[in-house]
Amino acid sequence: MAEVINLRKGDKVAVGFTNITVGLGWEPNEGTGGTFDLDVSAIMINSDRKLPSANHLIFYNNYCSNGHGRDNPCTNCTIGKYGILHTGDDPGGENSDGGDDEAIIIDINKIPADIQEILFVVTIDDAVIKKQNFGQVRDSYIRLVDNSNGKEVMKYELGEDFSIETGIEFGRLYRRNSEWKFDASGIGYKEDLDFFVSKYLPDTIKTQK
Repeated sequence: MAEVINLRKGDKVAVGFTNITVGLGWEPNEGTGGTFDLDVSAIMINSDRKLPSANHLIFYNNYCSNGHGRDNPCTNCTIGKYGILHTGDDPGGENSDGGDDEAIIIDINKIPADIQEILFVVTIDDAVIKKQNFGQVRDSYIRLVDNSNGKEVMKYELGEDFSIETGIEFGRLYRRNSEWKFDASGIGYKEDLDFFVSKYLPDTIKTQK
């Protein structure tokens, strides 16, 4: 059986499977007080390095780009409109004991041809108000699972590289010719989700806001 690839910052690995679960797990440090709400989001980026539309941002209020989100959960959504489906928000990291707390499912074969990259970010909700950062979180990780057999293929331990950050660009899936690769970019910021999204909003969407 193939061993799990333990990713480090800067690693680039070819993805040889097409149906993927990107899972996020974490545990708050004992004694820190308050709940930690870590959110995983996927930003779909075209060849112009922009979001084609607001619906191409998959996060806790847009699970599938079909009008479903935290306040209106999916019903019978097997995959998202653009081949990406968020399985649901976990406000306190209580969805599992030692397993994934949040997850995004990706069917590479259903991703639109104009999407060249999917950027994955993890942010702490209300981090400034709660005075929280990744230094107060233990056992946080991102992993890629091959859904055809349920096997974990790659894992990136977030806690090894971050402390004061509140938002992390932890990786990206990107096309190179006909092949998809995963880049463990591992870039931390003292920012929230709006910061990441604003980097890729086209002027048309900015004007509408």
